[in-house]
Amino acid sequence: MRLLDRYILKSVLLSTLVVMVMIISVNLVLALANELADSDGNYSMLNAMWFVAQTTPTSIYELLPFSALGGALIGLGVLASNNELVVMQAAGVQTWRIVWSVMKPTLAVMILSLVLGEYISPSLEQVAQSNKALQKSGEGTINSEQGNWRKIGYEFIHINAIAPGGESLFGVTRYEVDDSRQITASSFAESAHYISDAQRSESYWQLSNIRETEIRHGNLTTQNHLQEDWHIDLSPELLSVLVVEPDRQSISGLYRFARFFEAEGLDAATYFLAFWKKLLQPIATAALVLMAISFVFGPLREATMGFRVFVGIGIGLVFTILQRMMEPASLLFGFSPLLAVILPILLCLGVGAYVMQRVR
Repeated sequence: MRLLDRYILKSVLLSTLVVMVMIISVNLVLALANELADSDGNYSMLNAMWFVAQTTPTSIYELLPFSALGGALIGLGVLASNNELVVMQAAGVQTWRIVWSVMKPTLAVMILSLVLGEYISPSLEQVAQSNKALQKSGEGTINSEQGNWRKIGYEFIHINAIAPGGESLFGVTRYEVDDSRQITASSFAESAHYISDAQRSESYWQLSNIRETEIRHGNLTTQNHLQEDWHIDLSPELLSVLVVEPDRQSISGLYRFARFFEAEGLDAATYFLAFWKKLLQPIATAALVLMAISFVFGPLREATMGFRVFVGIGIGLVFTILQRMMEPASLLFGFSPLLAVILPILLCLGVGAYVMQRVR
């Protein structure tokens, strides 16, 4: 049986690698074309290529379930086309034993998915996005295409880029308003660094190279400062949540920040949705592979390779469409993010189990 396991593992794993290389290659070409179209005097072709290289682990992570789907469909399909599955079953190997042999390489893909999603892609993604924001900002005070706007208290803040870890900011523009929503002051700081003073039990941001304009009774007063202390309730941890998109964060970070938002009485549905989606991605991978296995033993047993590829693309598209429909629906209608994520997975598991039952 070990020899059989190794033979099936080799066939499925090799097919998965081939599918992954093909999908990632197409994705890299499209991503590079998109970044080159976004290049300018500050953001060069080399910058675009380095950005694509740093965000490739994120692309691999997102495409792993569909690579496993295609690998199982093609690898097991080759065995079916060569009548090797018939020989295995005629030799007394039960169907569930073959299914388990196919699921073993899928477990490796699931583990790889967790490692990429938790430890590798989030940090690389943040570095890539930060570098891109810095490069495209150039010397400008505000770049509307990069960075983020936030309102905290009586200040509207725009941050061009945030360094990994969240303790250094670049290009901080601030607008202060009064009770009547009139602008009373504006300023731009080239950088800001988080200072935590343990002796005084206080924390603040130290701004550098500030250009400040005050508006008083219709008069403008401009001043320049080398440094200025900025006392605001904006920790690096919270800033990381506000600046980085939920889908780009780690699984543990998403859960921690979602609970923080929930404790503060803020809407945490977006972060819980991203958390459950990333946490359950390995289960989604297993569900897609089970559906592929059931189709090979059932309707696609005598199908051509081209038709199997077509079916694999169709299954991936249907699954993605269901996810894209359920996710915003949960935010719009207020039902559980877990339900939105798990329903497409349960549907795949149900279809796979039903087809396998009919085969048996």
